[in-house]
Amino acid sequence: MAAKVAIIGGGIAGSSVALFLAQEGYDITLFEQESSLVSGPPMCHLHAGGNLYPDISDEQCIKLLKQSIELIGYYPHTIDYRPTLITYPKSSQENPKELHRRLDMLQIIYKELTQQDSTNKRLGEPENYFKSYSYKEAKALQHNPLAVKEPKTLDEWMIQTLREIDLEQLQYPLFIVQEYGLNLFRIAASAELMLQKLPNVTLKLNTKAQTLSRSQDKWLVNEESFDYLINAAGFRSGIIDDLIGKKRSRLVEFKAAYVSRWEKQEHLFPEIIFQGKRGTPEGMGQFTPYPAGYYQLHGMTQDITLYPHGLVKSSPLSAQPRLSSEFLQKIEQKWEWSEVEQRTQAAIRHISRYMPAFSSAKVAAKPLYGAQQIPGEDATLRASEVSFESENYARCETVKASSVFTMAKDIAADMQTKGLIKATTQNVPHYTKEDVDKLATQIAASREYPKAMAGITTLFPAT
Repeated sequence: MAAKVAIIGGGIAGSSVALFLAQEGYDITLFEQESSLVSGPPMCHLHAGGNLYPDISDEQCIKLLKQSIELIGYYPHTIDYRPTLITYPKSSQENPKELHRRLDMLQIIYKELTQQDSTNKRLGEPENYFKSYSYKEAKALQHNPLAVKEPKTLDEWMIQTLREIDLEQLQYPLFIVQEYGLNLFRIAASAELMLQKLPNVTLKLNTKAQTLSRSQDKWLVNEESFDYLINAAGFRSGIIDDLIGKKRSRLVEFKAAYVSRWEKQEHLFPEIIFQGKRGTPEGMGQFTPYPAGYYQLHGMTQDITLYPHGLVKSSPLSAQPRLSSEFLQKIEQKWEWSEVEQRTQAAIRHISRYMPAFSSAKVAAKPLYGAQQIPGEDATLRASEVSFESENYARCETVKASSVFTMAKDIAADMQTKGLIKATTQNVPHYTKEDVDKLATQIAASREYPKAMAGITTLFPAT
């Protein structure tokens, strides 16, 4: 008989580990307290190279590149194949030349990966992984009369975009990179469609792990016996640690991204990044397109995405960092609309400093929000996977969604080392883009977001 595995938490980490281990042949029970999967912090970006994070190491960037390629293979209908434009305003203390060095390195790594295995070519052709633009080249494209409704080349993506940007406020070169969109609602739909069809998965939605204990070499979750326990409870992971008496140092940070609508725009944009120092008034601005003129906005400032006292750490007395009631109320969907308007308008102003016409955008919905755990005490950590304890217990500690299958493989290896029996491997259940369209739309509506945000703008890789 296959070993029984309990997974507490059905975010992208718990859902992906459940999928991977079920394919390996283990008997999986997934406990998720919400009515659908993957309802945690906002995600919008694949991070195929970690190029949004100047402060992380080359090693983390390479790891995120490899992990992103793998993630596309598991969730192909969740990816918005539009590139990302990365810019450095003149106010930024960062130098674009450092990004150029990193992109050159990542392009070589990506080419090597595609040569090793042709199925790794999920970010387009290696020679098109990125392109840089001098001021002169950007100005020429800005005045290019060509209008392309469905851009395919990087230059075509840039033409209309540069018409909206104040080029005089930026450092050069600019970079457009094959870092694609990752749709939260489509991830939720894809995970549910696959897990519901796997015969060795029991999916328990609307179900909390009310009781948790260890008895006779078994884990008891709600009085049901399991051979292995996986803590995928996200920012609440410390609660599970506390219940079973395990110590763990971690950070938890509350963040929000804001939903706007810019109705006058009908053409497609890449994602656009205006780099800046986190936590200052010049913090990074992030402009993420969705269909029908919706845009998700980040501004890494204290009056937009970040919050005073929104980053908390665990203590010697508890593995669970204590967010204030203000943030817990938001996580329970109790937002004051006045705050939604105030912060969304601040985000619109933040982006319109570099895209003046965007100042006409309107508040469109409540924010995308949630709390993110970061293992240890380094708030800049971006590539992390899993930690293990004795007694067949693993913690999912992903910081970025790209890392989930690396983590799943590590957990599978630990289970095999401990001699846990598995049954016949299972194939990934078949499902279509249309299946994802339908369920993702239902999930977006049930969470009170515009249905259009369950869609994707571009179905083919940019070249």
